[in-house]
Amino acid sequence: MVVGFRAMRLLHNVFMLFIFFVVVSIADGGSIGVNYGRIANNLPSAAKVVNLLKSQGLDRVKVYDSDPAVLKALSGSGIKVTVNLPNELLSSAARRPSFAYSWVKNNVAAYHPSTAIEALPSAMKSSSTPTTPRATSFRRYIVPVVGRLVPAGSNRTGLQANARVPPKTGSSLMINVYPFFAYESNADVIPLDYALFRENPGVVDGGNGLRYFSLFDAQIDAVFAAMSALKYDDVPIIVSETGWPSKGDSNELGATVENAAAYNGNLVRRVLSGGGTPLRPHADLTVYLFALFNENKKVGPTSERNFGLFYPDEKKVYDIPFTAEGLKGYRDNSPAPVTGGEQRVSTANGQTWCVAKGEAGKDKLQAGLDYACGEGGADCHPIQPGSTCFDPNTLEAHASFAFNSYYQKKGRAFGTCFFGGAAYIVSQQPSEYLNSPLLLHLF
Repeated sequence: MVVGFRAMRLLHNVFMLFIFFVVVSIADGGSIGVNYGRIANNLPSAAKVVNLLKSQGLDRVKVYDSDPAVLKALSGSGIKVTVNLPNELLSSAARRPSFAYSWVKNNVAAYHPSTAIEALPSAMKSSSTPTTPRATSFRRYIVPVVGRLVPAGSNRTGLQANARVPPKTGSSLMINVYPFFAYESNADVIPLDYALFRENPGVVDGGNGLRYFSLFDAQIDAVFAAMSALKYDDVPIIVSETGWPSKGDSNELGATVENAAAYNGNLVRRVLSGGGTPLRPHADLTVYLFALFNENKKVGPTSERNFGLFYPDEKKVYDIPFTAEGLKGYRDNSPAPVTGGEQRVSTANGQTWCVAKGEAGKDKLQAGLDYACGEGGADCHPIQPGSTCFDPNTLEAHASFAFNSYYQKKGRAFGTCFFGGAAYIVSQQPSEYLNSPLLLHLF
């Protein structure tokens, strides 16, 4: 299904959940939500959960059923809600328009608009290619059920499906993305920093030639490539689940509190900083963290019960922000190496550079440049008018100089080449500066 991504195939050995769904509102810019699962016997009341979400600045939530107590508790909260259509109801909704209308009437219209229901996913687990029996079932049930739910939702609630979607369905694509499972199964070839959004030299995909600095982005682009191969180039993608467990069995490599905090904290920063993936750089992401609570009745390995951001008593499993305001003082506390000191990005020859990401946009580049040359203490004298590195006189070139000056001053420590998503690390001398004196100052 993922044509032309040979180099990614091993790295993308991850279980994904594909969902065509009805979107009734689209976020502007990156957005963070959370999955509210309830497979547990010790969780707080729905009313307390709503207060918890509001206290943390979380304004999007996905629930796995249409429990009246939950939907009523969310009424008037301003929190946008995604309500699942359970798998066992797919065939009925696909075959019988009256069933779809009835389900929407009882589970959406009865609560909207006081409860801000914005999406109705039609879910079915699938890791199949388009020719397998499961994929055939996917086409048989998912596409028809979306066709039923769109007019049902619009007619019964007055909502409009605004997303650009596959023909005749009015739907978008939601996927579950779990770098943890890929890392756990392939820790010998997948660097942990690459899986946790930490600074790293990146991985060049052999199919599209793009350099990836996170497994998360690479996995999403694998889906974009698959959709493009199926001629669905304009289908928006939303990450309906992603997370990292804070505890696991002895054979579940990487399942620790430290790694869970790093993954989710860096993910929030990556999403709220805006921008898309290397393949679709302008497609801002909406991402739902999995999950709100540790759920003690889930079956399977220990990790299944430890994906939560909070314990049932509402205390944080680890401290990460969920809003842009909270990110201002946030830094991933990367564990120090045994020899002491800060972790540093290194390659075979030991040289790395921090350069500006042009597609980040002028505002982010300028803000990063101002910080590096001001509070950051970078040496920006060489890029002043008349100085040796003033040319090329472009914002991107000057930002690259300032970013790298700051990065090298900080000893190439993790977290020092970010600048709100406006910078990234390279392990080869930046080719665009090969003919400029600027190169002499890059390392």
